[in-house]
Amino acid sequence: MKTRDMLQAARLLRLAVAMVLALLLQAISPQGLALAYSATDEWLVYWYLCGSDLESENGAATEDIKEVLKASLPANVNVLIQTGGSNSWQNTAVPDGQIGRYLYSQGELYELEVLPDRDMGDGDTLRDFLQYGKDNYAADHRVFVFWDHGGGSANGLCMDERTGSTLSLNDIQEAFAAVHTPDPGNPPFEMVGIDACLMASYDMANALHGLSRYMTASEELESGLGWQYDKWLSALGSNPAMDGAALGKIICDTYMESCRKAGTDDTATMSCIDLSYMPTLRNAYEAYGIEALRQADANPQEFFRAFDRAARETEHYGGNTSTQGYANMLDLGDLTYETNNLMRGDAQTLDQALKLAVTYNVHGAYRKWSTGLSCFYPYSNQASDLRNYMSQKAAPLPQKCLYSYFMYGQMPQEGRQLLAGEKPMVLFPASVIDEEPGFGIFNVSALEDTPVHVDNDGSAFVKLTQKQMDQISSVRCHLTYVDEKEDLILDLGNDANVNADWDTGIIKDNFNGTWPMLNGYPVYVDITAEEDGYNMYSIPIKLNGIRCNLQAIYNYNTQKYYILGARKAIDENGMGDRNLIQIKPDDNITTIHNASRLSDPDNTIYSVDVDTFKAGKHLIMRDEETGDGFYAYFFEFVSPNNETALSNLVEFTINGDNITTTAHN
Repeated sequence: MKTRDMLQAARLLRLAVAMVLALLLQAISPQGLALAYSATDEWLVYWYLCGSDLESENGAATEDIKEVLKASLPANVNVLIQTGGSNSWQNTAVPDGQIGRYLYSQGELYELEVLPDRDMGDGDTLRDFLQYGKDNYAADHRVFVFWDHGGGSANGLCMDERTGSTLSLNDIQEAFAAVHTPDPGNPPFEMVGIDACLMASYDMANALHGLSRYMTASEELESGLGWQYDKWLSALGSNPAMDGAALGKIICDTYMESCRKAGTDDTATMSCIDLSYMPTLRNAYEAYGIEALRQADANPQEFFRAFDRAARETEHYGGNTSTQGYANMLDLGDLTYETNNLMRGDAQTLDQALKLAVTYNVHGAYRKWSTGLSCFYPYSNQASDLRNYMSQKAAPLPQKCLYSYFMYGQMPQEGRQLLAGEKPMVLFPASVIDEEPGFGIFNVSALEDTPVHVDNDGSAFVKLTQKQMDQISSVRCHLTYVDEKEDLILDLGNDANVNADWDTGIIKDNFNGTWPMLNGYPVYVDITAEEDGYNMYSIPIKLNGIRCNLQAIYNYNTQKYYILGARKAIDENGMGDRNLIQIKPDDNITTIHNASRLSDPDNTIYSVDVDTFKAGKHLIMRDEETGDGFYAYFFEFVSPNNETALSNLVEFTINGDNITTTAHN
């Protein structure tokens, strides 16, 4: 858990310095020059509406079309729309199985053309829409808005429901550059907005540099309501003399307002980025990466262990656990904070450059370390995720080399060239990652079946050597219920509720005979984040028969759990679900656990539905007594490369108020 009060004053001082520097640089930056914005300027808003399952299942795109039709726009502000990418549309205007193009102008929606079906996750489809807008509509200012699912830097956005294809960052960059010549001094677009999850990333911003003045997007999974199109379009219509920064601020504020009204604001984020500062940010981020490579080269195990611990304490987005899937995205500014002692001046320089680039940022109470831009980090330890990231041209080469070294245990040749001050001839190719990573630098398997002990107070503990501690980033506890009569082992999940002394290597249990329960029913909990003042949990359930994950917060100040809602897990294409479902009294909730048979020599694990109950007027989550019986407890060791190992078994036998602790070695 983070404690930051002592360093807050220093951070505020750095912020003040950065703000002064921002004012100085703004005066000389290309976008700081006086630009002519007039109330009579022509605006064209492109809307790339990839409906996907958001439309076919929930009619979400249709609802946003209705919002657009409410916007009051003058003759010089028009919206060009392309629809597609969904199995079916929940309105009579948009055809199924075809590409539709429309113009919303002066309160009327005009059908321009209906085309044969195209893959909305294909870069050529995007390029053709951009070309159509350029050829047919002159404009002083152009805005482009993507609408659909998003999957962060590695997985891109806009998943066509029929094909499963998505637009990568390369696809987007190449499509825009094929139609509009990139020009950092005078970009062809005033703003590119992304109404999709997880896309306010450094890599996305870098891909758009020279193509747009500003970018507006969310670091975190979006609310199902998405952007408030009637409000921000009407604001643009009322004042066509505004610039992209002002428009981005309105999008951020109206989005957060709608989240508050819907009760989904706790983890909401939205930010506006001034892309003219990307060269400064790029230089700082790449210098940060080269310094990380230098330290890793000198002592890989020590550096990667320290860096990974910092990354795991950094605010991250999309879940990044086995139950929720892996977005592999964390907050760039919070990472600089957590690595300040490790990276020193390079972290501070990066932090200041980030503050220059982020013009506006809003975030909820449980996303308070959001600074506006995220970055990739390989939480998942999957070669496919790293391969996708490696293939993106906008991703920085030092970070590609760093994470390849981290996962595979060998410094890439390109990394050697960077450390020698040379410029590699080619970007680090994704083709070199053609196999799943092994243990690399770390091998946590040696901690499997670590002996456990019981002290005089009845607490179970393990004592790790320095060599063993060097293999891990964190330690958690894992609890199961064992019923010998029913021949059953029922998994209750994992938590960070252990007492760890990293100086001595002694890690003690903190089990007191209670576990989180929903309306009195035991649940499987998966801790997703430990933050300053609260923990976040994911709980697999079926909500009215549909599998998803309940999102919950434990607040240390109030010592209570709060249910935020439920989401589906990140899908097989890496797309996050933007629909945070609010729990209603009549909803049926079914708890899901992993289970196995005591008598099964192969220890085959099954996913089983256990208890089904109504949510009721107030769905209550709290720590309650587990009840009498035998509970198997393990210390779970997590390595920097996300491999895990379990200690030997600790047996807790509960009989009334008595808990007997037995170590099994």
